[in-house]
Amino acid sequence: MSKNSKVLNLKDKINGNEADLSLSNLTEVPVRELSLFTKATVVDLSCNNITSLPPEFCNLTHLVKVDLSKNQLTCLPDDLGNLSSLQHLDLYDNKLTVLPVSFSQLRTLKWLDLKDNPLEADLAKAAGDCLDEKQCKQCASRVLQHMRAVQEEVDRAREKRLSKEKEQERKREVKQREREAREKEARKREKAEEKEKRRREYNAQMAAIAAREQQQQQKKKSAEKKRKNGQAADKKVAVELAPKPKRSLIGLTFKLLLLALLGAAAFAAACRLTDLRKEAACVPVNVAVDDGLSWAREQEGVVRRLAENLSAAAKEFLESAKASKN
Repeated sequence: MSKNSKVLNLKDKINGNEADLSLSNLTEVPVRELSLFTKATVVDLSCNNITSLPPEFCNLTHLVKVDLSKNQLTCLPDDLGNLSSLQHLDLYDNKLTVLPVSFSQLRTLKWLDLKDNPLEADLAKAAGDCLDEKQCKQCASRVLQHMRAVQEEVDRAREKRLSKEKEQERKREVKQREREAREKEARKREKAEEKEKRRREYNAQMAAIAAREQQQQQKKKSAEKKRKNGQAADKKVAVELAPKPKRSLIGLTFKLLLLALLGAAAFAAACRLTDLRKEAACVPVNVAVDDGLSWAREQEGVVRRLAENLSAAAKEFLESAKASKN
């Protein structure tokens, strides 16, 4: 039992199917205790200080008649429509302004009293008076019809809201797909740019390698050419630097002697044949020439005998060679 409740023993308040908790100075409904007595389908909670009904009150689906008149209720639980067996509801003299939308689900409700509540205009108009049994039944019917209209309006608003949320979700999904497509395109473009960058770097590396190889080949050709030119120059220098063969000393001596003889002959001829023969310098020359001529005439016989001897020796040699051949 609720701690604010002054009902000491709920069982003492139950008579048949009725539980009389009126004038008990209650501030809360003893829901847990009421749930234990499912046979108590009629509950009188009038003339208490109850300001609100707990959500668990909506689980008392066995209730058929509930009297909450002359309390301080400012609102009813949202799930009040779960009281599927409720037929009679007295809410007279409370502080209610609206009813929960689920009120339209009380399909078994036949009797309703909402007098002396600060109801909103539309709800008050639908409720009307409840001065007798007929009016209270009409109140229940009109209020249910009004609440069904409210329910439909709420459903339409909810559908509209859901549709709007769905449209927003669809737009978000479209934006998300567009963003993902842009990101995918950006990644694809980045990959293409990266690939192109790697290709350019590769081409640059290959070009650098080719340039180095060409440069090395050119250096090699230049070095080969320089080497060949150096060899040719070395050969030329070697040829140029090669010592010229020395003239034969004998030949030079012979030439000098020949020149001396020619000079002496020319001088002797000049002294012999020209007017210079009377000069003092030519006198010994002429004497020497005369002596030489005399010696030559003397030697002429010797030479002639030598020639005859050589001729005889040659003849004998030829005859001896012919005889040995035969």
